[in-house]
Amino acid sequence: MLDTNKDSLKLEAMKRIVAMIARGKNASDLFPAVVKNVACKNIEVKKLVYVYLVRYAEEQQDLALLSISTFQRGLKDPNQLIRASALRVLSSIRVPIIVPIMMLAIKEAASDMSPYVRKTAAHAIPKLYSLDSDQKDQLIEVIEKLLADKTTLVAGSVVMAFEEVCPERIDLIHKNYRKLCNLLIDVEEWGQVVIISMLTRYARTQFLSPTQNESLLEENPEKAFYGSEEDEAKGTGPEAAAPASLPARKPYVMDPDHRLLLRNTKPLLQSRSAAVVMAVAQLYFHLAPKAEVGVIAKALVRLLRSHSEVQYVVLQNVATMSIKRRGMFEPYLKSFYIRSTDPTQIKILKLEVLTNLANETNIPTVLREFQTYIRSMDKDFVAATIQAIGRCATNIGRVRDTCLNGLVQLLSNRDELVVAESVVVIKKLLQMQPAQHGEIIKHLAKLTDNIQVPMARASILWLIGEYCEHVPKIAPDVLRKMAKSFTAEEDIVKLQVINLAAKLYLTNSKQTKLLTQYVLSLAKYDQNYDIRDRARFTRQLIVPSEQGGALSRHAKKLFLAPKPAPVLESSFKDRDHFQLGSLSHLLNAKATGYQELPDWPEEAPDPSVRNVEVPEWTKCSNREKRKEKEKPFYSDSEGESGPTESADSEPESESESESKSSSESGSEESSSESDEDQGEDEDKGRGSESEQSEEEGEKKRKKRKKVLVEHGEGSSSDEGSDSSSSSSDSEMTSESEEEQAEPASWRKKTPPSSKSAPAAKEVSLLDLEDYTPSSVQPVSPPTVVSTSLATDLEGLTLTDSSLVPSLLSPVPGVGRQELLHRVAGEGLAVDYAFSRQPFSGDPHMVSVHIYFSNSSETPIKGLHMGTPKLPAGISIQEFPEIESLAPGESATAIMGINFCDSTQAANFQLCTQTRQFYVSIQPPVGELMAPVFMSENEFKKEQGKLTGMNEITEKLILPDTCWSDHIVVKKVTATANVGRVPCGTSDEYRFAGRTLTSGSLVLLTLDTQPAGTAQVTVNSEKMVIGTMLVKDVIQALTQ
Repeated sequence: MLDTNKDSLKLEAMKRIVAMIARGKNASDLFPAVVKNVACKNIEVKKLVYVYLVRYAEEQQDLALLSISTFQRGLKDPNQLIRASALRVLSSIRVPIIVPIMMLAIKEAASDMSPYVRKTAAHAIPKLYSLDSDQKDQLIEVIEKLLADKTTLVAGSVVMAFEEVCPERIDLIHKNYRKLCNLLIDVEEWGQVVIISMLTRYARTQFLSPTQNESLLEENPEKAFYGSEEDEAKGTGPEAAAPASLPARKPYVMDPDHRLLLRNTKPLLQSRSAAVVMAVAQLYFHLAPKAEVGVIAKALVRLLRSHSEVQYVVLQNVATMSIKRRGMFEPYLKSFYIRSTDPTQIKILKLEVLTNLANETNIPTVLREFQTYIRSMDKDFVAATIQAIGRCATNIGRVRDTCLNGLVQLLSNRDELVVAESVVVIKKLLQMQPAQHGEIIKHLAKLTDNIQVPMARASILWLIGEYCEHVPKIAPDVLRKMAKSFTAEEDIVKLQVINLAAKLYLTNSKQTKLLTQYVLSLAKYDQNYDIRDRARFTRQLIVPSEQGGALSRHAKKLFLAPKPAPVLESSFKDRDHFQLGSLSHLLNAKATGYQELPDWPEEAPDPSVRNVEVPEWTKCSNREKRKEKEKPFYSDSEGESGPTESADSEPESESESESKSSSESGSEESSSESDEDQGEDEDKGRGSESEQSEEEGEKKRKKRKKVLVEHGEGSSSDEGSDSSSSSSDSEMTSESEEEQAEPASWRKKTPPSSKSAPAAKEVSLLDLEDYTPSSVQPVSPPTVVSTSLATDLEGLTLTDSSLVPSLLSPVPGVGRQELLHRVAGEGLAVDYAFSRQPFSGDPHMVSVHIYFSNSSETPIKGLHMGTPKLPAGISIQEFPEIESLAPGESATAIMGINFCDSTQAANFQLCTQTRQFYVSIQPPVGELMAPVFMSENEFKKEQGKLTGMNEITEKLILPDTCWSDHIVVKKVTATANVGRVPCGTSDEYRFAGRTLTSGSLVLLTLDTQPAGTAQVTVNSEKMVIGTMLVKDVIQALTQ
């Protein structure tokens, strides 16, 4: 159908192809047939062809390059949609060789008559920047030109390009600041979010903090509320009696441009888009005076009626806001009540907000709510509720006893988890007033027989030991019971038993001396080295000896020192250093590409940089009248906000009059005097001063006047083309939506800061905390490819001949490790090793060699695997049964384990005819993958797809022993089962692998520097595997 001469058949074929793409089917095989029709004269067919090409141009770059002349002709097409589509396809071909062509196309499109084409040019700028960052200076010139554009269609896209390419160039925004503020309400929603975020950072660098003089206002409330300009001029009033330090601080007057931003963003709180409302809310929270921030509360509460995903993000931000601005959300307390249908994470966030909003007035209502929540079936939610009760008791002393009594009643609950959580919270509350609650401690002591949760048992034992003087009769009996069950307790409980024994030995040695010695003797031979060390330390400290008695004299001071009560704080307390509404705030960790919110300046920068000279002939009286008609709308909306803005009503009127006078400084006063408000007469002196200052600077700005005239001509043509493009915009709705989703992938990937290192460490500890590899003897597995085949293939590779063996044969990884010690196995010793060879039974399984040896004097018969109890996803292919193993004899078996791309241990039983031994195999992360061989271009292409959250980067310093290529490759391939990828540069090493279970690519890059520093980068969809692999590679290289 595509090869026919009939346009109707071509159109039908293209519709079917685009429908296939929309359903997620791969239509890349049709690329040659489709690309031929790019020169078709039928506009409908051509539009659909460009839709297809935008989707597949990046994948089929070679074929797309053949048609590049056709795309260039499309840039001259009379139809604006074709011109924009041609530019979009051209910018989607990610080949460095066409960078000059792309640059010329973007420059031409930036001067196009159609705002839709200019918008597309703005979208192409970040694509070109990510392809070749050396073009930054030329791209900044294009951005500067597009920032001067006066159409709403272009504004959001060019600000996004500005944020991607040159966010540090604040000077480009100065002249366009007021225009962006005025256009904001008419920009599309995606553009509004981007512009508001950029203007938030701009305002933090250009204006003074509106809260800087709050302490002065609080000390002089009468002056702050009733003060007038006349009083300030005369210097009378309470300020004269204030200390000498206070009058030195200048009274805060809000900059008119600061007020303009707040006034123009306020109507967007009623937007239908949750993202826009959230953007305005964070702007007000970071920029507005305290008296005005309250207007965002109602809008945020409205968003709580949205989907659960929106609720989650909004509640995260509300939880942070409610810590500093509690009064803002107090009127909406009932909106945060929890429904039974809410997901658990929403319930816990609402609970956090309710706890933050609790005060002496509403605490009875809040506690009644909490009492209902405790009866919920959701155990995690119940535990969070009990912790919230504890926080309320800590923050509000009046209800502490009430909360404590309620928690004690929960100790008789049937659910063990509720009782355990109550014990932990009671322990923290009792530390505040231990003397008054001896009965509660006795009641808790009786619960040691029933409660089995380790944390709860440990909390009870700590309480009894810390306040043993309040329960002198019960404490020794508790120690006696715990000594009986000491060997069966968890480690955290054992440590508290040792503490209890030491404290009782120091306070009541007659009754507990023998018990203490018995407990310390048991702990001396415990399996956990922490407990053994604690026992030895405690014995030397509390039992005086002839050699070292110095510490024994101070044992009571060490063990029975008064301890400060714990402070129960919100987990959101320190999150406000991240910008609200950002991904970093949501994750509570600095995300890639996050830009810190600047601090307020100490002194206000020069506000005249935002003044723009407007030639007289470009002024339109109709436009002025239209603006004046719109002013009452905004003033009415501000008046509806009530008393919260009464304190700032005067600066608002000043800002309006100043903005009027500054906008009229370049024109004749007679043409606008009749249209001025009466309020201008009061500020006439101020307006004339600003006019004089502008006239003085007029000579310096004459050179820029010509540029402004050219901009004025462009603006009139832009407005003319606006109406012509409005009809075609509706046809391109789907394309514009795709464009709105694209900029997230344009961000330049920057390596994460040092703050990301603890996050990577935390992830690795989740899986490898209990794993300590024993000392092993390395064993090299046999090579897979013969040397003769290696020599044949040597000429086909792009690398040196020395690299061929490492590419073609599996490199020895972690050597033999002990699976079962011969003492524990009663003569049977078992070792295991990862062979790095494909497992014949299942390619998704890791091949593990098991080495058996019989060091006993009797034969071992019927050696086989028992039924394993494995976590979800993990499976084991058993080894064949070994009928008999004679004394002194050894045997080897091969088994396969599918670890499901995780480092969880595979637990199973080794069985003989008489015994069963429980063993476990835990793999290093490098053994979960198989090597992949690819070219340099394929590596770069796949690496480009795995960026952002899928990229983990860490820096290290290479030791002197790691400066040769052979050693670096050997260490990396020994750590991870990956294959080396050819690389054109000598200071960069690339390796590729694929996880065995899911087949996800793992790309590893090591970039070395002459100074001995290096950078390790891992790109993988499996972020946990990537984080752990970076850690293991760094550890191997630095040893």
